[in-house]
Amino acid sequence: MNKTPFTKQGYKNLVNEKEKLTKSRVDAVANLKTAREMGDLSENAAYRVARSKLSSVDRRLRFLTKILDNAYIMEVDFKGMVDVGCLVTVETKFGNQTYQIVNSHESDIANGKISYYSPVGRALIGKRVDDVVEIVTPNGKTSYKIKEIKIGC
Repeated sequence: MNKTPFTKQGYKNLVNEKEKLTKSRVDAVANLKTAREMGDLSENAAYRVARSKLSSVDRRLRFLTKILDNAYIMEVDFKGMVDVGCLVTVETKFGNQTYQIVNSHESDIANGKISYYSPVGRALIGKRVDDVVEIVTPNGKTSYKIKEIKIGC
């Protein structure tokens, strides 16, 4: 499996989430044990809820483990081109917008983080300041002129 690049902060966020879930799993197991001791499991709502919670925690832990096992922290070798981890300011018909190019696990459009797999991310990767890219979106074609590229956080 190919390794997935992460920003330092994105990797740290997943590690922190995994640590918190590992700790909460201990509580989930204890809650399940307590609910199991309440008697008849067929009519024990607390048991079903506790079992469901533990299952949810375990599922997320497996997912995070798989992601982190195939992750590496992207060191941006800035050569004046857009790459994963870069902050890119573009000019559009709606004004200037700044995006950080990240992987799909870190993407959060509300906070300006777009995946390099997204149409905008794919179009921007490898481009330089003053390059213009056209992206076909559901709303039609949109032009993006790259105004600034910086190394991201």
